Amino acid sequence: MDPGDYPHTPALNVASVNGRKRTIGQNGDRPAKKRRLEADDESASCSVDIATTKAVERGRRSEVKRRKKRRIASGVRRKATFEEKYWQLDKLGEGGFGYVFAGFRKSDCLPVAIKHVDKKSLLKPVWLYGKELPAEVAVMLKLAAEKDDSTGMSAPIELLDWYDLGHELILVLERPFHSKDLYNYTVDKGCIRERKAKILMRQLVDAAIGLEKRHIFHSDIKAENILIDIGSRIPEVRLIDFGLSKIVEKKDTIFTTLGGTETHEPPEWFTQYFHRAGPTTVWQLGIVLFEMLHKDDFTTESFLNKTLKMSSKMSKKCYDFLHLCLREDPVLRSTLTELQHHRWLR
Repeated sequence: MDPGDYPHTPALNVASVNGRKRTIGQNGDRPAKKRRLEADDESASCSVDIATTKAVERGRRSEVKRRKKRRIASGVRRKATFEEKYWQLDKLGEGGFGYVFAGFRKSDCLPVAIKHVDKKSLLKPVWLYGKELPAEVAVMLKLAAEKDDSTGMSAPIELLDWYDLGHELILVLERPFHSKDLYNYTVDKGCIRERKAKILMRQLVDAAIGLEKRHIFHSDIKAENILIDIGSRIPEVRLIDFGLSKIVEKKDTIFTTLGGTETHEPPEWFTQYFHRAGPTTVWQLGIVLFEMLHKDDFTTESFLNKTLKMSSKMSKKCYDFLHLCLREDPVLRSTLTELQHHRWLR
């Protein structure tokens, strides 16, 4: 029999079956192997990525450690330099910022005040003269650079030297030898007579105007931050502690945080939770004058509640001056220039 008479022979069927097997092998086995290879490639790639990431992270941690060691070493060197140049003696005072000590410069025995400030207490650094500086240092360098012979410009205490130790900032400041802060001066002497209060207030107003011209907002003018030179015939005023001070480029800048003494906040802070440099400075000067002339400590809350009374011994001019400083509405409060020309200070 001719095989051509049987088109569907078993041999052809096997061939057909084998063909299907080959088809299955082509469409199934080989792609599966390919997928396994691709998966192996991806796994290897993932392992490399993880290893690379870990290596990068280890490198970063090592760099952070190296930088920390360098900062510590730099701080140690700077502290050694400070100790070579200055003697540090008794503590003069302390606050939320840190401590202030009396001291002397070894080269010429110049009296200095040495202020240690914890880094956590510092305001945000500012850029000045192309450098990022601690805010207090920047303010005091600006004051020194723009100092001239005009009235009030010599009132701010001068920064002589400073050291960034990493964990703390050391400021070496001018220290008038025969001086006492106004708070302790009034504790020792009692209420200041109006005549002497006028002399001091005139200097304070001039000093505040000097700061305003140089775009500096002290923000915490109070008896504790005012030095009185008791060694001279006419007492001279010096302003200290610029730790909360700010450089204010625009005169009408609004501040939504309170940087000064909490009990001395201006009335607008109670009602609107913001304040401006000029009216706040005038308010603080009014508080200083009130405490010079009265035995009571001033608090804004007591004043607004009418529990503080002004002395009847003040002259009418002095009363008017104080009233203009302590007006509740900052718009109606006198400006520093208006105070400078007030008839009581003439």
